[in-house]
Amino acid sequence: MAVLLVAEHSGSALKDSTHKALSAAAKMGGDIHVLVAGEACAGAAKEAATLAGVSKVLVADDASLAHLLAEPTAALIVSLAGPYAAIVAPSSTTWKNAMPRVAALLDVMQLSDITAVVSADTFERPIYAGNAIQTVTSTDAKKVVTVRTASFQAAGTGGSAVIEAVAVPGGAGGSTFVG
Repeated sequence: MAVLLVAEHSGSALKDSTHKALSAAAKMGGDIHVLVAGEACAGAAKEAATLAGVSKVLVADDASLAHLLAEPTAALIVSLAGPYAAIVAPSSTTWKNAMPRVAALLDVMQLSDITAVVSADTFERPIYAGNAIQTVTSTDAKKVVTVRTASFQAAGTGGSAVIEAVAVPGGAGGSTFVG
């Protein structure tokens, strides 16, 4: 089982939420590949390659991904989804916007705001404004997961993953960045 972790970054560096989401992804087992998508994101890709437990970094560096609008970003993730059993992202505004689209395009349910990984297909998440914890088991072939990063420790560095450029699919319109 391989896991695709979608990185949260500023272009030149990864955000701490990526390190924490990596800890969640590692608990699912299998190879972990990190997707760094955006424009001028080589610095973040180099940093992702140093994360412990990451075997490959996929870089989608394209002007159409400059603002990580949901439609083109979801199209990119879906185009890469084939070999992955799980697609994981931090629960940030960017990924709370794009990941439901990824789940819909893959015709699977989304597992939102997980706070614990019980196994590769079972997760805990808060419900009722955090007053109860729900254990969810997914039978979908692909898991689309967002991680509540405050529940996980940041993963360390020390890795030396391969960096590979990936093609960005065109024509995934629907919205444009105005300002």
